[in-house]
Amino acid sequence: MSEVVYEPRDVRRARYAVAAVFAVHGAVTGSFATRVPWIQDHAGVSAGQLGLALAFPALGASVAMPLAGSISHRFGARNALRGLIALWTMALTLPSLAPNLLTLCLALFTYGATAGMADVAMNALGVEVENRLGRSIMSGLHGMWSAGALIGSAAGTLAAHLGSDARLHHALAAVALTVFGTVACQWVLDLQPAEDEEPPPRFALPPRSALLIGAVGFCAVFAEGASLDWSAVYLRDQLDTSAGLAAACTTGFTLTMALARFVGDRVVDRYGAVRTVRFSGLLATLGGLLIVVSDQPAPAMAGFALLGLGIAVVVPLCFAAAGRSGSNPSLAIAGVATITYTSGLIAPSAIGGIAQATSLVVSFCLVTVLSSGIVVFARVLRTGDRDRPKAGRPDTAVPDPRP
Repeated sequence: MSEVVYEPRDVRRARYAVAAVFAVHGAVTGSFATRVPWIQDHAGVSAGQLGLALAFPALGASVAMPLAGSISHRFGARNALRGLIALWTMALTLPSLAPNLLTLCLALFTYGATAGMADVAMNALGVEVENRLGRSIMSGLHGMWSAGALIGSAAGTLAAHLGSDARLHHALAAVALTVFGTVACQWVLDLQPAEDEEPPPRFALPPRSALLIGAVGFCAVFAEGASLDWSAVYLRDQLDTSAGLAAACTTGFTLTMALARFVGDRVVDRYGAVRTVRFSGLLATLGGLLIVVSDQPAPAMAGFALLGLGIAVVVPLCFAAAGRSGSNPSLAIAGVATITYTSGLIAPSAIGGIAQATSLVVSFCLVTVLSSGIVVFARVLRTGDRDRPKAGRPDTAVPDPRP
């Protein structure tokens, strides 16, 4: 991208604009998730068929993510994000229109493809704003995504409670979110490719550095997916709690993650990405150990809270490190995003398969082992600890020579 000099106020405004886009992206996800039962009934699919269909968003994202760099190069970062976020918000309408399994799979593939491309574009711009501000913002941006998901979920829950048709609900939500998202894009950084800059390949393997960073993200997202889908089941079946207390555990885990992301940037600015992730991994590992050794609900819930606190900032910092790990940030971010999407796809089923063969305790032993992997491999995020430029200046930082 060309080196454009922005005034500090423009960079600060761009930060808020990107944060709004993150919230919009999360709101689409929350709006969809709450209406999955309605979509299942409308398409007339069984639980097993629904599970198959729900694999298609991750497949679509994995295929389409590498295209985001080419789109940004051709149209510029601002126009690319505006178009991709509009495609993503409007794709919300597709699953509820599907009348059968085949059309539902196609709709979810498109839904996932647009989600993945918008995800790469907004994270790339988030990293660029972070570079120009000279301080960490990625954790807070992902916190905005969580906040958007909670808002979308709340609206979806209300719509479901009122018995509204998901086609109408999603159409109205898509229009509102499209307008909000495209307006917010007006103030993101308008980065353009340099005249002599070669366009990135449409499809290419991510760099080795992105694979290593993605491995750390894989561990964190696996723990997140396992906890979101199985924490309530763990408390109900393993510790014999009530359904209400089990559900409260999942809610507490989600809120802990969101709150940790909003304060995570201050910790990163003070201690750096590597030390923050190492400490986060220790917290997550301690939480996992507490879960598997507890025979009472209270310590197990505390364990899930520690697990959420520990993994909250890991994925944002993986994206930040990927965006500074080489000459093609979009390709590196796409590689990390693909790995983390894959982790989120396989985690719930892997936990269920292990639990079926052994027990849920053994399943969360695996989660604990992966959490410890965050500690071991945290140093691959050292690109996130380089010196950063002052606000308004191009990124001329050099790698941090410290191990």
